[in-house]
Amino acid sequence: MGLSKYKLGKLISVCDERNSFGYTSFYGLNINKEFMPTWANTEGLDESKYKVVRKRRFVFSGMQTGRDVCIRISMYNRDNPIIVSPAYTTFEIARKDLVLPEYFFMLFLSKEKDRLGAFCSDGSIRSNLDWERFCDFDITLPSIEQQRKYVDVYLALQNNLAAYQSKVDELKLVCDGYIEELRRKTSTSKIPMVRIGDFITKRLEKNSNGIIELEQGINIQKQFITPQRSNSNLYGRRIVRKGDFAYCTQLNNENVAIAYREEADCVVSSVYDIFYIKDESVLSPLYLMLWFRRSEFGRYVYRLSTGTSYEFLSYEDLSDYKIPLPDLTIQKDIANIYKCYIERQRIAVQLKEQLNQLCPILIKGSLGNNN
Repeated sequence: MGLSKYKLGKLISVCDERNSFGYTSFYGLNINKEFMPTWANTEGLDESKYKVVRKRRFVFSGMQTGRDVCIRISMYNRDNPIIVSPAYTTFEIARKDLVLPEYFFMLFLSKEKDRLGAFCSDGSIRSNLDWERFCDFDITLPSIEQQRKYVDVYLALQNNLAAYQSKVDELKLVCDGYIEELRRKTSTSKIPMVRIGDFITKRLEKNSNGIIELEQGINIQKQFITPQRSNSNLYGRRIVRKGDFAYCTQLNNENVAIAYREEADCVVSSVYDIFYIKDESVLSPLYLMLWFRRSEFGRYVYRLSTGTSYEFLSYEDLSDYKIPLPDLTIQKDIANIYKCYIERQRIAVQLKEQLNQLCPILIKGSLGNNN
């Protein structure tokens, strides 16, 4: 059986199921086409106005498609329903005799479809992709049997990734267990709670002679990265030495851009503060970084931040943060497990990206193998 072309809107049906069941799991969509718990404050919201997303149901947002060159769309795969904003469009596949839901989603895991969405977005500042325009897209489909062959390959790889991710999550549980044990021991005075400011020193060194030519920034995943906006003139920038910590004093809600420098020296912009541990035989840098990665640290600094249009975190407020201080051997044991978790989580993200990059190849193969 050969290929057939359809208008996308002829294959789907909008479902506007509102939350009359009392579900409280608020989710949104990111540019990676993934569901993620919402960052918005949901306290006091009328949950009944939110839309229910059930297994194999799709969520679409045309907002800012042109700006991000990304169609925000995803298919929900879990058994327990979630709720999303009324601003999203929720839909299901109406013609499952023509297209499998998984194959439909695979079609949108390609840069080609994202570029098409961006091209078809309106010319406003937000560059939204209208639902009607989205439904007017043409898609080419092979037979259901042919789709199923390639969906099976995709699902097998996805299951392998899920199995790997579960092992990564187990490592995090081990770390969290260690942390809770430390908390218990601090409550019984077996391990002291200490103010980190007593163990760190601020670095005020600047790149006055321009010797350091590597500029870096920090993302909310707490990693050093090449900044999006680079400046060829690095004279006078703040220096981050190997073994230093750097953080952006300007906050993005509870997301603190803070990282530990394990690579060569670099420079950062003046919006960063830099510090280092005075005596690493007392406090392990990786152990301290573990605490900076925890969500409670983000809540702590955001609560203490100051400002109006922007929130700022002072070095003095950062210094007042308290952590348990066990023996150095215990610190290193916990830090090594957590470092292993971070590395495996990085690999899991990389594998997911590779899987998404494979989808256009699978789609091309399904369309080209229809004898």
